[in-house]
This record gives sequence, structure tokens and C-alpha cells, in this order.
Amino acid sequence: MTETSRREKTTIVVTGASGRTGRRVAEAARAAGHVVRAASRATGFDWWDRSTWADVLRGADAAYLVHPADVGAPDAADTIGAFAREAAGLGVRRLVLLSARGEERARPAEEALAEAGAHWTVVRSAWFAQNFSEGPLVAEVRERGELVFPAGGVAEPFVDLRDVADVVVAALTCGDRYAGRTLEVSGPRLLTFGEAVAEIGKETGRALTYRAVSAREYGENLTAFGVPAQEAAFLVELFGSLLDGRNAHLSDGVEEVLGRAPRDFGDFVREGAATGTWDPEESAGARAGSAVS
Repeated sequence: MTETSRREKTTIVVTGASGRTGRRVAEAARAAGHVVRAASRATGFDWWDRSTWADVLRGADAAYLVHPADVGAPDAADTIGAFAREAAGLGVRRLVLLSARGEERARPAEEALAEAGAHWTVVRSAWFAQNFSEGPLVAEVRERGELVFPAGGVAEPFVDLRDVADVVVAALTCGDRYAGRTLEVSGPRLLTFGEAVAEIGKETGRALTYRAVSAREYGENLTAFGVPAQEAAFLVELFGSLLDGRNAHLSDGVEEVLGRAPRDFGDFVREGAATGTWDPEESAGARAGSAVS
């Protein structure tokens, strides 16, 4: 009998199951032998329609919560709190919320989770390494050979989303070990955005560049590409706070929970280059969005 078969299987609701983090949480949970209920619009779940919540939550043991826009969005605390309370009322015992290191606007959502009545854990993540391969940044690097971004020369310990997913699954399935705790996760070293782009360029053999711009100019670029003005303003303010140097330090959550060092950004780059992630010929379906979703 294997270790997995000896453990009781946990039924886990994964919100955002088709997104960057939710997809990987679902994969990690299934790989560990647990039952996953994918909660997305494709399966009839809608964060903005509370009548869709009960069916996906009823009979589940645990749930992973990721706000569809950003955990610091104006409506996030109300939405997260309402969902968490409904989950607790239906007997879901453990809830894990994805949050962001250094995002003060995320605190109300974290507090709403803690007050819902279930065993809770907050996973505060550093900037995803996969933001360079999926989402709003990859198209610029792939098609134009340049990343334009308002990060200046600030350093960030980019974290691999597979590590985030493994930490989330551990928090969801390890009983009460991480209940009532906030876990901060990051990669193993600090890199500026320019250094990150240079690593991608070196591995792909392309002359890639990073151009730092002001937050105002970045917002103007977003609206020029069709991002609604209100969303662009929120993103500019969000990035302005997250990328002011407050997060230029390492966190030990990955090592504490998983008992190993986090994956290095260089490993992520080598894997992405091998699969053609930044080849100009690849199609780009990216759009603006949160760094932690």
C-alpha cells in the first residue's frame, strides 16, 4: 500500500481552475491523489453569481480561493468573505487564499477569510516567474523583443508557480498544521526585471531588452492597447506599490512547507526556452491582469 493510498483523500474545490495558479493547484492535488472539483465558468461556477457557489462547495473538505481580478481589488474582501462564509456553513473545513506579499490592499480580504469560521491559511506570493511566460508580459518579450514595465531597478525573488501550488495543496491537506497562519513564498534569489529579461535572452539567444518607464506612461500604454481606464489605473497603482522595493527580500515558506529549496528562475527559463515559449513565431494570447492570480 502506497503512502497516498494510506492517506484519506481530500475533496478540494479549486476556484480559478483554468487560470495560472488554479490550473497548477488542481494538477498538484490530483497528482497527490486527492479529488478536485474544478470551479470555473466552464463548469458553471461564477464568482459574481452567488447562486452557483453552493453546488460546488457542498460535500467538499477544502477549497482554494483566488480572486478573479486581484486580491486587493475594491470588491475582493466582500466577495472572498461571502464565499468563505458559505463554504464554512456547508462544512468545508479548510480554506486557503492566494494573496500577495506587500499588498496592503489585500489585508481586508485576508481578514474576511479569517473571520469566516473555517480553518484558514493565507499564502502570500512573490511575483510569479510564469508572468514572463503567461499573461500580460509575454507578448512584448516574444513579439517585440522588449519588456516595457514600471519596475525600475527594483529586485524581486520570482517564485515558480509549481512551488506555489505545492504549498497550497500542503496547506489544504495537512490537517491543521498550517491553520491560522500566513505563509510567504518566494524564489531563492533576487533579480531585477532587467536581469530576468537578460537571462531569458541569454538562454534563447535573442537580444532582449528591458525598458523601465514611469507608472503614468505604463498606464497610458495599457489604455492605448484597449485596457479599460479604471482597470489600468488600478494596475498602475498596484504595481507602483508592489514594485517600490518593499518586496526585495526572500521568504522561507517554500522550504518550511515542502522541506526543499524553491525552484530557481534559471530552471524556469531553461524549461521555457526548450519549449519555445519566447519564440517570435508563437502566437500570443496575453492580456493585462494581476501578478497574483
